[in-house]
Amino acid sequence: MLPVSSGRRLLMLVLAVLVAAIIASPAFAQTTGMVKGRVLDEKGQPIEGAKITIESKDPGVNRTFTVTSNKKGEFAQIGMPPGQYKVTAEKEKLGAQSFDLRVRLGDPTEVKFLLAPGMTVASKEQQQKAAAVQAAFDAGVTASRANDYDTAIAKFQEAIGLLPNCFDCYYNIGQANTQKKDYAKAEEAFKKAIELKADYADAYNGLATIYNAQKKFDEAAAASQKAIEVGAAAAGPGGAAGGGNVNALYNQGVIAWNAGKAEDAKLRFEEVLKADPNHAASHFQLGMCLVNLGKLPEASAEFDTYLKLAPDGEFAAQAKALIAQLPKK
Repeated sequence: MLPVSSGRRLLMLVLAVLVAAIIASPAFAQTTGMVKGRVLDEKGQPIEGAKITIESKDPGVNRTFTVTSNKKGEFAQIGMPPGQYKVTAEKEKLGAQSFDLRVRLGDPTEVKFLLAPGMTVASKEQQQKAAAVQAAFDAGVTASRANDYDTAIAKFQEAIGLLPNCFDCYYNIGQANTQKKDYAKAEEAFKKAIELKADYADAYNGLATIYNAQKKFDEAAAASQKAIEVGAAAAGPGGAAGGGNVNALYNQGVIAWNAGKAEDAKLRFEEVLKADPNHAASHFQLGMCLVNLGKLPEASAEFDTYLKLAPDGEFAAQAKALIAQLPKK
């Protein structure tokens, strides 16, 4: 079975006038918080030069921060005292979006804006709906991390009841059902996520995972290839392989290995390592391919690299045992 991503995708709220997500990240300061995010157009392309205004809403506090999005549509404001803020993104001819958020100590808040001609500031009712969806989604993530998959599924379905086009909700339902080994329901959820977001590389990777687990290697390979294609398209011309694309390449290697195609698997793992030399699991899997191909010293070197990158990783015990048996030269 292919490895399921260690992190859970966080929610992208897709409302008519609001796209926002709040995620937990490592602390950037002990006494201040941070707001960062992206500004996109209606086609999902970055908007450069959008003005982002962050205004304090706390009584008696007159504090405003202003930043501008870069070529990738990204922006960040650090050194923000904790409290309630109103955040607005605006761009000439594309309108504006605005909503409320709370900045906490050492707890960065990420915001995704979607600007389109004629767009107006989000209403209080829309903001409340977004908050309710976020709360249900966060509860689902918490339950998933606690391996309480039935509760997680219920919470993601609750979010879908409020926001029917929540493709991230369907993706996470697919992940939960994958953990339960209910592959039919997982497949249904991943396909629904793709129906809502055609370029959802992670959902294609999810399909590859469940097909591989059921030894449906042709379907797994096709899904993994699709993940690579949509991932490359999202990166754009000359773009580097993103995390989803690397995962898809890794999945293709695992699929080929499970199908008994060691040479094909070796090529896939080598592709992964060209894109990400620190992808520990690929070093281990490449080592296994090399063992199968009779290249024992090279295999030992790959296992050694794996242990340097992931000394307590999933394959650590196997790697140590193999190193002890294999020639070094």
